[in-house]
Amino acid sequence: QVQLVESGGGLVQAGASLRLSCAASGRTFSNYGMGWFRQAPGKEREFVAAVSYSGGSTSYADSVKGRFTISRDNAKNTLYLQMNTVKPEDTALYYCAADRTGWGRRRGDYDYWGQGTQVTVSS
Repeated sequence: QVQLVESGGGLVQAGASLRLSCAASGRTFSNYGMGWFRQAPGKEREFVAAVSYSGGSTSYADSVKGRFTISRDNAKNTLYLQMNTVKPEDTALYYCAADRTGWGRRRGDYDYWGQGTQVTVSS
């Protein structure tokens, strides 16, 4: 079992930067690929970014590529999402998730989920 707790969300203006964190506990963090997903009101939960076990490989949704950066610190059991030049359409509840077998782009690839942290971007 892996427990995930997100933090760092808030209300920001368009163009600002924000860093989300996800603290993991329970099992060996470096044994899991990690991802960020988001869900806006009335919409499906969508993939944002993923990172491999060591952090050496990453994957991004087209909508955030070049603006967001996913990273991890295995010594601190923490996953990050650096969000730059945010837009109103980035407004959503952001979830981190752990994948036992890879670092997929599909919601179904992930085995454990946090409760989410809200990001609201005003125009």
